[in-house]
Amino acid sequence: MTEDDKYALKEFLNGVAVTLGVVGIGILIIGALSMNTPELKASFEVVDTYEGCDVVRYAPHQVAEYKYFLHCENNK
Repeated sequence: MTEDDKYALKEFLNGVAVTLGVVGIGILIIGALSMNTPELKASFEVVDTYEGCDVVRYAPHQVAEYKYFLHCENNK
């Protein structure tokens, strides 16, 4: 192996090490940011009444999708 080959191999390995280091730091940053994501909760809200029942709006996990249902208490 000539001196030029040794120099090229050394430069190649340095490039691989730097690339792996940069990618590793990026993965660590992304992992740290994803751990700080707040826990999403479903929300319920009474929005109206209908024949003595509450009309409840349900938003699962704070998405822009609503589901509605009636909540009636039996007073027998």
